[in-house]
Amino acid sequence: MSRRKGRILAFQGLYSWDIGGNPLEDVLKLDWAENEKGDQVDDDSGAFARMLIAGSVEHQAEVDELIKKHLSGWTFDRVNKVSLAILRMSVYSLLYQKDMAASIVIDEAISIAKEYGQDDSYKFINAVLDNIRKSAEN
Repeated sequence: MSRRKGRILAFQGLYSWDIGGNPLEDVLKLDWAENEKGDQVDDDSGAFARMLIAGSVEHQAEVDELIKKHLSGWTFDRVNKVSLAILRMSVYSLLYQKDMAASIVIDEAISIAKEYGQDDSYKFINAVLDNIRKSAEN
C-alpha cells in the first residue's frame, strides 16, 4: 500500500465522521481489511489514515478557519462534504506534515477530488489549497 491509499482512507473516514456524526474513537477503530476496490489495506496505510483523521479532527477549528479565510466567492456552508473532507485532510497535512512537500499534498488532493468529487471540485480544491500554500510561505 501507499500513502495515497492512506489518504483515500482518511478522506473516507473524515467524510464518515462529518456526515454520520460518529465519535472520533469509532472512526479511528475502523478495521480496514480492504479498500473500496478490494485491495488489501496494510498496517502502514491504515496507521497513516488514522493519523490524518485524528490530526484533522484535533485541529479542526484551526483548519476550518484557514479554509474559510481562503474561500473566494464562497461561504463555508456551501462547500460540499466530499470537498470539505479532502480540504481538511490536506490543510492539516500542509500545516503539520512539514516532511511532505506541499506540491505532493495538493496533487494528491486534486487526484482524490477527481476520483470522488463532483465534476469540477478538483479546480476549487486546487485553488483553495494553493492560496493556503502561498500564504504559509509568506
